[in-house]
Amino acid sequence: MKFEETYLNDNILDALYDMHFDEMTPIQEKCIPEILDGYDVLGVAQTGTGKTAAYLLPILSMLDDGDYPKDAINCVVMSPTRELAQQIDQAMQGFGYYLDGVSSVAVYGGNDGNRYDQELRGMRLGADVLIATPGRLLSHLKVGNLDLSRCSFFVLDEADRMLDMGFSEDIMKIVAQLPKSCQRVMFSATMPSKIRELAVSLLHDPVEIKLAVSKPAEKIQQSAYVCYDPQKLGIIEHLFKNGDLQRVIIFSGKKERVKDITRRLKRMKINCAEMHSDLSQAERDDVMYRFKAGQVDVLVATDIVSRGIDIDDIRIVLNYDVPHDAEDYVHRIGRTARADRDGVAITFVNDTEIYKFQGIEHFLGKEVEKRPLPEGLGEGPAYTKREKKHSDTRRHGRWHSRGNGKRNQKKKSSRGSSAK
Repeated sequence: MKFEETYLNDNILDALYDMHFDEMTPIQEKCIPEILDGYDVLGVAQTGTGKTAAYLLPILSMLDDGDYPKDAINCVVMSPTRELAQQIDQAMQGFGYYLDGVSSVAVYGGNDGNRYDQELRGMRLGADVLIATPGRLLSHLKVGNLDLSRCSFFVLDEADRMLDMGFSEDIMKIVAQLPKSCQRVMFSATMPSKIRELAVSLLHDPVEIKLAVSKPAEKIQQSAYVCYDPQKLGIIEHLFKNGDLQRVIIFSGKKERVKDITRRLKRMKINCAEMHSDLSQAERDDVMYRFKAGQVDVLVATDIVSRGIDIDDIRIVLNYDVPHDAEDYVHRIGRTARADRDGVAITFVNDTEIYKFQGIEHFLGKEVEKRPLPEGLGEGPAYTKREKKHSDTRRHGRWHSRGNGKRNQKKKSSRGSSAK
């Protein structure tokens, strides 16, 4: 489907034409019409599917068309990190090139006083779109720099990553400042129970749009060790015995386990660092800088790093425990074999995780190679097949049936259908 077939206004279409954007991605095709029609939307899609445009384009189009207050924050876009906030701000500049009456300001931490003053000036002038990280936005709210009582649009981007980083309470404090009439959009790469609970409390009768998870790149050499937990460090020592440790990420689902693994690896004289939500933004930035610069060989991390990290030369991804589901597995091992490089993904499967890993294999459509345990570690658990349970899958669509009424019932004016 082409962008010009939607209700996006001509100023947006002209910007897309200049950027050589013609065909919509699947997430854009499903989300843009629903947002334009005024519905709350819950989108579940991987990074790199075009979701930023899926929410920015319709919101910018409506802000340009509509009669929104010039002295108010009309849209808030929440981002888990300043890096993503900067990317969204850059996209905003491109999509809004011909929107003379729509302004924006990006608000995030880790900057000097000059940056804070710029943020404050932009908010007081009534920027239409505020792109912000939770902590920074909350600090502005606490000191009275910001009024969200007339906000018309609220977007929560990478919601699962927000929760991984411990922002749940901050998000709810910010949402409490929004009017009930505010249209809300939420995007997440995965849909665990905590995200479902957040969506229920945040969204009103939402349209749910979920894209199928892509399979991992064929260049990734996937394998697994079926082992008991005490054998895992012995396997790591065996894998790293030749000292070829550069560009390795070890994932674990729990931050306490990440801390423990890091301590144990340091005792083994492995040059490593940890990444989890207990670290401050400055500490996370420092760890990522040192890892990207090659000053750290092994990064031990929770799923906070499984999405959004921009490093193309990761050689090995090691899952210290089996990810929660196939989506998390794909996100984790997708950190390797990027930019046409080869990569290796190794998963440790303990005796309680066998059925869970078989579910991942079912999604992959193949059995992952099982490596024999190194000599001296003893026998591992048997990888026995178990009868599959029926899964409760949801179809795309609305959570509840609704009548013909729509919120934001403003009639769309007739527009030209071509960009130029």
